[in-house]
Amino acid sequence: MSFYSGYVDNSGGVLAHYEMLRVIKEKCELEGWTTLRYDTVPANRELIMRAPGLSGTIDYYCGIRTYQDAGADYYNLCAAGFTGYIAGNTFDTQPGAVLSGVPAHNQRIDYWLAVNGQRLVLVMKVGTPVYETMYLGRFNTYAMPSTWPYPVVCAGMLNGAAATRFSDTNHSMPFKGGRVNMRVRNQVGAWVQPECWPWYGQTRGAGDIVNNTTSLGGFAVRPTDAVAPAQYSLDPVIVMQSGVGVFGELDGVYKITGFDNAVENEITIGGTSYIVIQDVWRTGFGDYFALRKD
Repeated sequence: MSFYSGYVDNSGGVLAHYEMLRVIKEKCELEGWTTLRYDTVPANRELIMRAPGLSGTIDYYCGIRTYQDAGADYYNLCAAGFTGYIAGNTFDTQPGAVLSGVPAHNQRIDYWLAVNGQRLVLVMKVGTPVYETMYLGRFNTYAMPSTWPYPVVCAGMLNGAAATRFSDTNHSMPFKGGRVNMRVRNQVGAWVQPECWPWYGQTRGAGDIVNNTTSLGGFAVRPTDAVAPAQYSLDPVIVMQSGVGVFGELDGVYKITGFDNAVENEITIGGTSYIVIQDVWRTGFGDYFALRKD
């Protein structure tokens, strides 16, 4: 399990989002992922990979492709979850394909990439700046492997490969409540839109259920000041579906309060390091998560 950070840009004559795709390929291969397709000829470059899993007994199929429009000034990545791979199929028609766009840039992209054998989590700082996130691969279920054969997440920032620039003020990170830019493969083989606790199900006032809201009292938990530096607590991001059940937890992604906190803070809890990431441009108490530095 490894954590990578750095930046790419267009100084070498290649657009930065193309360079980002290359970096993802190279880093995932270092963690044992197999590249099944890497096509850099068309304008929409394609990367399809197979993750070996942590046990080595289940493969997970994921893909990322670029899409862009110079006239509209967007240069994006598109995250994809698959259930297999067919060499003769297009990217978008791979088995079980589900897609979610992630705004990127043709110029400098600062990135943080956490990869292990079962999933990748990518954060990109682009533009003004804003922070864009994707999660591809397995989540850790509460079920036995025999009852949940393929627990995969495809989570980006947009509903499909939407023509959306990073400057859009409506898109949001996939973990914040129940959002269309997050899909989970359920026990019976269907992609469903889940909810994510603790953002989903928070209450305020008379106990009304609040979803996708950033001004929640529950997120104003303060770090302790007994020792320096301040000590923060983490909550696992729990994947569930209303009326169905609680599925499991994301791997390496946690809710952290924004109280007395800031994006790109690095914290250590129990000997493990994390980096704090915000939801695009938002800076409220509930707009942050912590990414474990594998």
